[in-house]
Amino acid sequence: MTDLPALVEALRSRGLTIAVAESLTGGQVVAALVDVPGASAVLHGGIVAYATPLKRDLVGVDARLLAEHGAVHPEVARQLADRVRSALAVDGRAARVGIGTTGVAGPDPQDGVAAGTAFVAVAVDEAILVREVHEEGARDAVRAAATRAALALLAATLEVPPLSLGLPE
Repeated sequence: MTDLPALVEALRSRGLTIAVAESLTGGQVVAALVDVPGASAVLHGGIVAYATPLKRDLVGVDARLLAEHGAVHPEVARQLADRVRSALAVDGRAARVGIGTTGVAGPDPQDGVAAGTAFVAVAVDEAILVREVHEEGARDAVRAAATRAALALLAATLEVPPLSLGLPE
């Protein structure tokens, strides 16, 4: 878990800006960041690319990757995190940090991937980290777990101490 105000402050104090590309989390990552006073100093914005063609057309995920592996794949999460930074550039300046989320909230599998499987990624400058998430339960539990995982991965990358996200378990 992550202390969201400390996370926003870590971004601000390091001069980092952030952009987010979400699929299964449907805007929850951006919403969590926006809840923090002062988030406007670091947050460029977010794209909810729920439909697979939007991942390609708005964020720039490789069409061949999507055709061969589907939207729920670790490389898709990696490309979402990496490419959203330039997709949401402000005044010609890409964000230095990106988050990407993709997965299957259920109840049915998608592209051969079981419900409850998600991939989250964080890109900071040249480094890009991807984590796989597995969560049993209803759609809201899967989405909340992926949101927590994405923010926790960002916090670990920025070395922000773990506390509470204030998100449902």
